[in-house]
Amino acid sequence: MTSGRESVILVAASGLARETAEAVHAAGGYELAGFVDDNPQRWGTEVDGLPVLGGLEAISARSSARIVLCPGPGWARRRLAHRLAAAGVPEERYATIIHPTAAVARSSEISPGCVLLAGVVLTASVRLGRHVVIMPNTVLTHDDVVDDYATLCASVSLAGSARVGSGAYVGAGALVREGVAIGAWSTLGMGAVALRDVPDGEVWVGNPARFLRRAALPGDQPSATSPS
Repeated sequence: MTSGRESVILVAASGLARETAEAVHAAGGYELAGFVDDNPQRWGTEVDGLPVLGGLEAISARSSARIVLCPGPGWARRRLAHRLAAAGVPEERYATIIHPTAAVARSSEISPGCVLLAGVVLTASVRLGRHVVIMPNTVLTHDDVVDDYATLCASVSLAGSARVGSGAYVGAGALVREGVAIGAWSTLGMGAVALRDVPDGEVWVGNPARFLRRAALPGDQPSATSPS
C-alpha cells in the first residue's frame, strides 16, 4: 500500500544524505525511495535501512521521483547537477528539504535543491541559491544571500546583509560580520571570524580571519564524485 506522497531519491549515499534522510522522515512530506551512488559496490546494499538503488540511471527509471543532491562538497553537487542536466533531468525534479524545526521567514526565498537541517533560522529576506546546504543550528539574518552550491556548517552565524558566494564552504561555528562577503569557492575555517571580505578562491582561518592559502577550485577536483 502506497502513502500517496511523492517519492524522493537522495543522490550520493553520503553522510549528508543520511542527515537529509532524517530531515525527510521528520518533515513527512516525501516518501524516501532510497539512495543512488556512483560506487557499484554500494548497489543493492542498505544505508540506515534505505536501499542503494544503483547508479544515476536509477533516476531515469523512476521518472516521477524528486531528487536531492547530497554529496558534501559544493563542487560535487555542481558536477552532479551538470551531469543530470546533460541527461535531460529538468530543474523541476529537484526537491527542497527543510527540517520541521527550522524557522524560515515568509520573506525568504529558497531555490530548488536546498537542504536545511534541524534548528536553522532564516530571519528576514534571506535568499538561497540552488543546491545550498545549511547544517544544524545555523542562523542567517536579514538580507543575507547564499549563492548556488554553498555549504554552511553547523552553528554558523551570518550578520545582516552578508553574502556567501557560489560553492563557498563556511566551517562549523564561523561568524561573518554584517555586510561581509565570502567569495566564490572560498573556505572560511571552523570558528573563524570574518571581519572583512574574503576574496574568491581563498582559504581564511582564525580570529580575526586571515588568508591561509589558495583554495582548490572545481576544475582542480578529481573526476569521481565524492560521497562524503
